[in-house]
Amino acid sequence: MDNKTNKAARPQAAVGAGVLLLGAALAAGALVIPSAAGYGGVGPNFLPWIVAVGLVACGAMILREAFTGGFRAMEEASGAATAYWPGLAWISAGLLVNAALITRIGFILGCTLCYMLAIQGLRRSTGQAAGRPASLGADLVTGLLISAPVYWLFTKFLGINLPGLTGTGWL
Repeated sequence: MDNKTNKAARPQAAVGAGVLLLGAALAAGALVIPSAAGYGGVGPNFLPWIVAVGLVACGAMILREAFTGGFRAMEEASGAATAYWPGLAWISAGLLVNAALITRIGFILGCTLCYMLAIQGLRRSTGQAAGRPASLGADLVTGLLISAPVYWLFTKFLGINLPGLTGTGWL
């Protein structure tokens, strides 16, 4: 492996090690979840174990690829050479606002607001028109069309309690 390939493989190895460690951490967490089989013969620790094994396998494959020459068939990266930090700030603001307000304004409105802020960050990062009333309105409607069915699916069909705006269970 030449020096250029070796230098390019270091970040790839770091990603592989991170995925591997994440899988190991999830496996350690799954150890403390009770394994008593419930309905259908699987216990509550079944899914965490599946995800942990998948992450460990993916991390090992990424590491193998990085140590044997890196990702040789990768296309040249598209986009800017550096990160667009204002976009990250918009997306982070959406997540933080949702976390802060979801119990006050309910799941549907909190997730709609999160979606609108995140999309503003993504629009700005690609140079699209952002902040205009038309794009904000479209983002609002799209956010509602995504979050409302998710809320109703979880609360009405799966019986999982999510914070609502009213006591009726529909908002």
